[in-house]
Amino acid sequence: MRRRQQPPLPKRHGLDPARLRMPEEGDWATVRDHLVERLPRVPPARIDQLLHEGGIVDLDGPIAPDAPYKPGGAVWFHRDLPEETTVPFDITVVHRDDDLLVIDKPHFLATIPRGQHILQTALVRLRRELDLPDLIPAHRLDRVTAGLILFVIDPARRGAYQTMFHRRTVGKEYEAIAPFDPDLELPRTVRSRIIKEKQVLAAQEVPGEPNAETRIELLEHRDGLGRYRLRPHTGRTHQLRLHMNGLGIPILGDDFYPDITDKPVDDFTRPLQLLAAALEFTDPISGEPRRFETTRTLQAWDDPEKWAG
Repeated sequence: MRRRQQPPLPKRHGLDPARLRMPEEGDWATVRDHLVERLPRVPPARIDQLLHEGGIVDLDGPIAPDAPYKPGGAVWFHRDLPEETTVPFDITVVHRDDDLLVIDKPHFLATIPRGQHILQTALVRLRRELDLPDLIPAHRLDRVTAGLILFVIDPARRGAYQTMFHRRTVGKEYEAIAPFDPDLELPRTVRSRIIKEKQVLAAQEVPGEPNAETRIELLEHRDGLGRYRLRPHTGRTHQLRLHMNGLGIPILGDDFYPDITDKPVDDFTRPLQLLAAALEFTDPISGEPRRFETTRTLQAWDDPEKWAG
């Protein structure tokens, strides 16, 4: 197995530096010229500043401002971070041992850095707060979904635990709050074909061979609302939200289905009422059965007046 090259810059804020490999062919005179063309969103003055500060390096150290272009070489640097709104909710540690960390993620916190969410992500927070620089998630949850995520602490164990999720040998249970329809026959298994196009916010169900499957059952109902248990057999983007919406009972607080609403990123009211409630699997290292359960509940069921307000 090919080992990943160790970056010549240390982590910052729990994040590895960005790595850029320079093409074998090109007519740039200097590394600086290539970076200006390669990084159009970064002002040339900022690239110059990083070069003068020694913030752009190769395996031999800082790159000089006039360093000649090296075909096939690579440079590393830390990207400037976007301005972020602090997500004002804590992460709960459910379990920790030498190999695994299982946490209860709050609503509105992304799992990993992406786009405008960098420091305000579960991965970066946990790396910094728990001093676990090599922590990596075995799977992910949407930013708006709360609940259990399994992280791998020991880098040597990553493949074993991530493979469980790829092979769908992990039992997942979710809870959701949605309208109650007395005419809807439950439990049932929903199967459909889901596609998600790049640059398009919402996924969609389309005709064709099913690639998504969810078991849905009603746990209880009151005052026009139902509390549902959802067991996905597959893990398509927005699968649970689409399947519930397709039954005519969209999950409360869903800003995508049935209609996309423009919710500001700093609006932490009315979270999606979807919770990753349990993870169950046979540990690939020890062979022991494992089950982890959430410590969270869904506000629309426990305190509907506060949630609605």
